[in-house]
Amino acid sequence: MATKTDTNGGATVAAAKVKAVAHPSAEEPSEIASNIAYHAQYSPHFSPLKFDPEQAFYATAESVRDHLIQRWNETYLHFHKVDPKQTYYLSMEYLQGRALSNAVGNLDIADAYADALRKFGHELEEIAEQEKDAALGNGGLGRLASCFLDSMATLNLPAWGYGLRYKYGLFKQQITKEGQEEVAEDWLEKFSPWEIVRHDIVYPIRFFGHVELSPTGSRKWVEGEIIQALAYDVPIPGYKTKNTISLRLWEAKASAKDFSLFEFNDGQYESAAQLHSKAQQICAVLYPGDATENGKILRLKQQFFLCSASLQDIIVRFRERRAGKVEWSEFPNKVAVQMNDTHPTLAIPELMRLLMDDEGLGWDEAWDVTTRTVAYTNHTVLPEALEKWPQAVMRKLLPRHMEIIEEIDRRFMAMISSTRKDMEGKIPSMRILDSSNPQKPVVRMANLCVVSSHKVNGVAQLHSDILKSELFADYVSIWPGKFQNKTNGITPRRWLRFCSPELSGIITKWLKSDGWITNLDLLTGLRQFADNEELHAEWASAKLANKRRLAQYVLQVTGVTIDPNSLFDIQVKRIHEYKRQLLNILGAIYRYKRLKEMSSEERKKVTPRTIMLGGKAFATYTNAKRIVKLVNDVGSVVNNDPEINNYLKVVFIPNYNVSVAEILIPGSELSQHISTAGMEASGTSNMKFSLNGCIIIGTLDGANVEIREEIGAENFFLFGAKADEVPRLRKDRENGLFTPDPRFEEAKHFIRAGAFGSYDYNPLLDSLEGNSGYGRGDYFLVGYDFPSYIDAQSRVDEAYKDTKRWLKMSILSTAGSGKFSSDRTIAQYAEEIWDIKACPVP
Repeated sequence: MATKTDTNGGATVAAAKVKAVAHPSAEEPSEIASNIAYHAQYSPHFSPLKFDPEQAFYATAESVRDHLIQRWNETYLHFHKVDPKQTYYLSMEYLQGRALSNAVGNLDIADAYADALRKFGHELEEIAEQEKDAALGNGGLGRLASCFLDSMATLNLPAWGYGLRYKYGLFKQQITKEGQEEVAEDWLEKFSPWEIVRHDIVYPIRFFGHVELSPTGSRKWVEGEIIQALAYDVPIPGYKTKNTISLRLWEAKASAKDFSLFEFNDGQYESAAQLHSKAQQICAVLYPGDATENGKILRLKQQFFLCSASLQDIIVRFRERRAGKVEWSEFPNKVAVQMNDTHPTLAIPELMRLLMDDEGLGWDEAWDVTTRTVAYTNHTVLPEALEKWPQAVMRKLLPRHMEIIEEIDRRFMAMISSTRKDMEGKIPSMRILDSSNPQKPVVRMANLCVVSSHKVNGVAQLHSDILKSELFADYVSIWPGKFQNKTNGITPRRWLRFCSPELSGIITKWLKSDGWITNLDLLTGLRQFADNEELHAEWASAKLANKRRLAQYVLQVTGVTIDPNSLFDIQVKRIHEYKRQLLNILGAIYRYKRLKEMSSEERKKVTPRTIMLGGKAFATYTNAKRIVKLVNDVGSVVNNDPEINNYLKVVFIPNYNVSVAEILIPGSELSQHISTAGMEASGTSNMKFSLNGCIIIGTLDGANVEIREEIGAENFFLFGAKADEVPRLRKDRENGLFTPDPRFEEAKHFIRAGAFGSYDYNPLLDSLEGNSGYGRGDYFLVGYDFPSYIDAQSRVDEAYKDTKRWLKMSILSTAGSGKFSSDRTIAQYAEEIWDIKACPVP
């Protein structure tokens, strides 16, 4: 962590000595300092007598933004002139992380900005820490989208991201004696210096109302409530390229005419501003609770708001570049729309509506345009995550779209009946509208995506294989060429070059080039040095520096002191039963119990370990919140046990986000990716850890399969059932054929005996008991995999004692991570799905 500079006037005095002159494209430290001073003075957000780190951050960010705006304008004009086919990426989440250090790194002006800030008595690292993470996402889905934007810009692709500008995010996680508590994120409490509001880009978004039939037979959606979508642009710079693309975020607003002065003056304050209040709800919170009908309506509103605003914008931009008559058949040759999961599914009926009702196209032409434009990325095989919306809610909120969905469904069934008689029996499971439960008829969004998209992809080879052989098997027999795999990736800029400068420097030195930053396959060049003692010493030194930085952070946020010489074992991700944080903590409990039973001499032979977990549990997901509490309760006991705490610590890292990951991942030595096989679509944190030379203990799930292939099976601690065994194992459990391992029973009994306090963990532990029934029967196979997990952890302990072997494994993990660059992933999307080409700014 950065050391704090004197903020009692020293920086303010230094700031007064730097001349305030505008230098929007400054690259020399003295000119940069003048530009920062200029923004502090002439773009003021604070009183003029202070130049504390916070004030310095906003002025510095605005100085960097000058660069970005200039490049963004050049990129926009270049795309406008060349008129290439462009990709528009629709995602409900983006997990951007801090932008300052990433921007100066990508623009290659980090050193110059560091020198400039020293003229004010500030360090760049300390100023960067003033920035709050943008609260626009939750987990892997959003972080993937952000990595993709970075790669699109770096590869000079004509592409554009669309999302929503959530004011309060998902939530900020606080840990108390009761466990997790949720409070609203405050990233916009002051303002974000990166976003540029576009007051000229506003679109009307309609909800409710009804469909009117004209005498000519055309249909029009009328009345209801209309809310405005206002654009905010966040510039996304590529790495060492002029191209800077945009993440366009939509804010919901009502206009002045929607405010009733009459009602307000009559004392009816709430109803006077009713539409303003409804508008504010749309972008207030990411994934609002949807247990009630109002909650469902709000979620659907958010999804439609994103899709409608984005498509209206795409159509306007398509028209801008076409003088005179628009040839709509050309639209798919200029526009690719990628739906990141099912949240943007409404883009399909909305594009149909815009083409038919506003542009006057017939059904067949509109369908041809739509199906050649949209593509769908599936991110899950979990049934509860495959969105299904009540037909009644859809019809109430979006009556015209419900008509269009019904017609797509009708035509799809007719096509099956006329061309594939052999599949008529499959229609009930394949169709879009599901009325199998007459009390709760639903719209199956994934089915709508598959039927309407020209390409459907999974996000790791195993996941894509499962989609083709199980989830979407029937569709594959109709459209075999529609389905692809695009294994996820991560940006090497944020996830190695910037977050671990020491390790990056060593890699560059040994490869004699920094070309790996944009061509990650070059990391294989490290393999020839995997046994080199000089490299081992440098590698160990960089890892230790990262571990010390992490230990300092843990002390700061939790008050727990951890030993950088112990094995740092980390699992950070959304808390979910299928991700099996419960397996991890039960393993830690068993380890603690064994340590308690040992003599002091026996303990001295044990590999000391610090186990860290982090992640947010969804506010209404009770068992996930119980897991968070259990981790904290175990930590409270273990960390305060004087006999044991030199050999084991258990720490829960609060409020896990991108900035926290940038400290945790470089400092990690063992990382747990232990989901039930077949349930994690890909995972991307596994790639980040592996890239940073961290060894993985994991199941054959998601991208773990490919990581193990790339880095070598001997450098991966494998355990657990395989995906194709899971259905049989669940069946065996139902039939009473499972016998739990005694060590598993010991760990559960230890909790029930009150070793970690008086909280009632029975409802959580009951999910592991019994053979069947709702919330029982150990659906995620924690008990089945427990013995092989404990055995794998014993192999970890032994391997860690052999420093030379461990360092070699670490180097080979990094060396084998080249495939997992998002540059590779995006290049494949561009060529095989979007058909777009690089369009570099000259």
